[in-house]
Amino acid sequence: MHAIALHGKSALVTGGARRIGREIALVLARAGADVTITYRESESDAHNTVDEILRLERRAQAISCNVRSESSVRDAVAATIAFHGRLDILVNNAAIYETVPLDQITVEQWDAIFEINTRGPFLFAREALSHLRSAHGRIINLGSLGGLHPWPTHGHYCASKAALHMLTEVMAKSFAPEVVVNCVAPGWIDQDDKGEEAATQYAARTPMRRNGTATDIAEAVLFFAANASFVTGQILAVDGGLAL
Repeated sequence: MHAIALHGKSALVTGGARRIGREIALVLARAGADVTITYRESESDAHNTVDEILRLERRAQAISCNVRSESSVRDAVAATIAFHGRLDILVNNAAIYETVPLDQITVEQWDAIFEINTRGPFLFAREALSHLRSAHGRIINLGSLGGLHPWPTHGHYCASKAALHMLTEVMAKSFAPEVVVNCVAPGWIDQDDKGEEAATQYAARTPMRRNGTATDIAEAVLFFAANASFVTGQILAVDGGLAL
């Protein structure tokens, strides 16, 4: 089913050059979608991801985009439409994560994380809305377990993701019935830049006795992208039960 689930569809994945975003782009391509990814600094990784999608015999392109910039977002959506001729799936994945004690967060750090993690998805959704409505499309936002539970050394991050969760629900009501909007909220995901000791500790605390992978998150995104036409406004924790 996955190989044809999105045949004829096009997807835009923000922050799709590396890590979870890259896996989301590849999983959507394997399901039949043509894919545009955006990147900010990871140009080489972005081109590598595009090459891998092309090897899957899907159309793909990479666009440089600053999600904090209204004009840059507008240009990215326009380039996506020019390339694909349509837009069916928007995945708001681009985000930043930072560890800072709450009383040490600067105004600049606070503003930056909200501009990227919360305002960026709003800008992309607003800009893409007319195209998504025409296609009866989907928006999938990437939230976080940190948006559901307070982490003392990630206050601005947690607040930005909690805001994105609420924004998902508002979008779902505002954009219905043409556009379905949902959110995938990852728990601890093993990635190269995370410490082995912390990974071991989180795996021990998780009922499934392992940490998540980028593929786990991408498969959840695919569920919302290819199925669940009557499911909207949901925040799906993909955490192996860590939050229980």
